[in-house]
Amino acid sequence: MKTKDFIELEEKYGAHNYHPLDVVVTKAEGVWVTDVEGKKYLDCLAAYSAVNQGHCHPKIMQAFTEQAGKVTLTSRAFRNDQLPLLYKDLHDLTGYDVALPMNSGAEAVETAVKAARKWGYKVKGIPENKAEIICAENNFHGRTVTIVSFSTEAQYKDGFGPMTPGFPIVKYGDIEDLKSKINSNTAAFLVEPIQGEAGIVVPPAGYLKEVEKICKENNVLFICDEIQSGLGRSGKLFAFEYEKVRPDMVIIGKALSGGFYPVSAVLSSKEILGVFKPGDHGSTFGGNPLAAAVARASLKVLGEEKLIERSFEMGNYFIEKSRTIKSKHLVEVRGKGLWIGFVLDTKARPYCEKLMDEGILCKETHDNVIRFAPPLVITKEEIDWAFERIEKVVKALD
Repeated sequence: MKTKDFIELEEKYGAHNYHPLDVVVTKAEGVWVTDVEGKKYLDCLAAYSAVNQGHCHPKIMQAFTEQAGKVTLTSRAFRNDQLPLLYKDLHDLTGYDVALPMNSGAEAVETAVKAARKWGYKVKGIPENKAEIICAENNFHGRTVTIVSFSTEAQYKDGFGPMTPGFPIVKYGDIEDLKSKINSNTAAFLVEPIQGEAGIVVPPAGYLKEVEKICKENNVLFICDEIQSGLGRSGKLFAFEYEKVRPDMVIIGKALSGGFYPVSAVLSSKEILGVFKPGDHGSTFGGNPLAAAVARASLKVLGEEKLIERSFEMGNYFIEKSRTIKSKHLVEVRGKGLWIGFVLDTKARPYCEKLMDEGILCKETHDNVIRFAPPLVITKEEIDWAFERIEKVVKALD
């Protein structure tokens, strides 16, 4: 079958809730993917940062296959011999007391929302059904009804109401706006330390430090969504580390499994996650032994191969080179680590299509931003190879 055959089948039998580039990937390794007709591409999206460790990493693959041959799922009705080890690994890596495992990033965000609300009622003493969780405009935290309720993107809400109440919105990076929205019913502030879907938006220096201070002063939980920005993507283990802050809760996912399996988690203190009692919250697949084994291997690879440090070094190199491109449509190059946004004054989709023709896969976000987020195993030589083609396309579309 050819590319067009697969596309025709997908268009005929699949729901049209995505607008993918017309490349049909059949295999992948490291930073490279191959389509059904044998053409190779440099992956500069890394499955929205889920494959930070590179495609089909052999050590994660080994953990995956070995565990799949032993036991994959017990449910949390019973214990398994992998989840306790993952808990310990997460604690040793991050310093957080406890973790609550889930599957998708959206499930982990829902978990954090539930924990924050329950903490607000049971610990802070907020009157029942009055708790508020402040969120930032242009946020992206997932696609559930509750999560789209605090999105400011009209399309994400269109046709899905009624929306869930209790989520005041503030301007991202505006500390005064946050101060003005906090009141006695505020349970938490949920924020991305770098906004991904909004176009790799880095907040002003000192913003997260001020957030931490204000939250402490008002007994408000400071929650960081590090699903995309975390586990090395931004050049640090967590993007919030750039400001040396310590959120009360951290949400992780995507690269927690190296792209092999949906794994996510909420990290926090015993006091906060201790509000959950048996029966309050759960997931059939959350914390299953296959997921735990894969997550443990994925974390090990990040450390052993120094991928976080590599992201910082290669990211700076990529960003500095990119800022040398002269183009009338390229307004700004921004980002941290290997998470880079090309801000254009025109639509980004044609650029992504031309880059695909040149052998580079990336994706537009918010119409006018090209996002570059290759697996963290990318080499300087591969960045140079990509840069030649990126510069060629950007100048050609002037």
